[in-house]
Amino acid sequence: MSETAWRLIIFVGVLLIMVLWEFSSPKRQPRHSRKQRWPANLAIVAVDTVLLRIIAPVGLTGVALVAAENGWGLLNSINKSGTGIPFWVAVVASIVVLDIVIYWQHRLFHRVPVLWRMHRVHHADPDFDVTTGLRFHPAEIVLSFIIKAVAVVALGAPALAVIVFEVILNACSLFNHGNVALPKPIERVARKVLITQELHRIHHSVEKEETNSNYGFSVSWWDHLFRSYTGKAKAGSDHIDIGLKEYRDSKVTTKLWGLLKIPFKSH
Repeated sequence: MSETAWRLIIFVGVLLIMVLWEFSSPKRQPRHSRKQRWPANLAIVAVDTVLLRIIAPVGLTGVALVAAENGWGLLNSINKSGTGIPFWVAVVASIVVLDIVIYWQHRLFHRVPVLWRMHRVHHADPDFDVTTGLRFHPAEIVLSFIIKAVAVVALGAPALAVIVFEVILNACSLFNHGNVALPKPIERVARKVLITQELHRIHHSVEKEETNSNYGFSVSWWDHLFRSYTGKAKAGSDHIDIGLKEYRDSKVTTKLWGLLKIPFKSH
């Protein structure tokens, strides 16, 4: 099977697992029904996917292959020099570096006002479930692709590393946005490595200092290392107010056209 087929199978598989988990054991009662929220959240990811296919049909993997063919990037330059490093080291190192890039990209999207305009589409979701992990404005998706492509070329990341990284990134986004909770003993251990639902729910709090923390998408190491970790919400796990205070109108936060217009609003 092709890379696209494998990635689609994994994506749909993780999505179904999380949906079933949410149905069987939801962590919180939502403000709005799935019928109200899911059409817009699923529609915007469809828009994002089509747009990326038009703008960058080769995808990040294609970018990595072009970089390898032309000897671009740090790792490709090392290999050309004859020094060489084991392939598995290049793959693991590339995944780690790309994950750090995504951490800082996420942090910048919170700190730079023009970038926050795009990213607040994600945070304006009045509820928190697996579809929130799909809800990103097309402008943010395109800019994120450009940032990742630059990182892939600069690093000279192997195509395999790019594929694995993208699969992990998408799976973790679905996982840590789930309206579920790991058993407390497991969660206490898991959060030492992973961004769990409990940690990422804090990131979706209306409290600004909590929103501006826990930026990791996969591992929690970078938040510890770069001093952006928040382990407990002020309101407690069960009472976090989700969303943005300035976006409470469901006609905006749960409708596709409303989501697409958010970056162009003044507040």
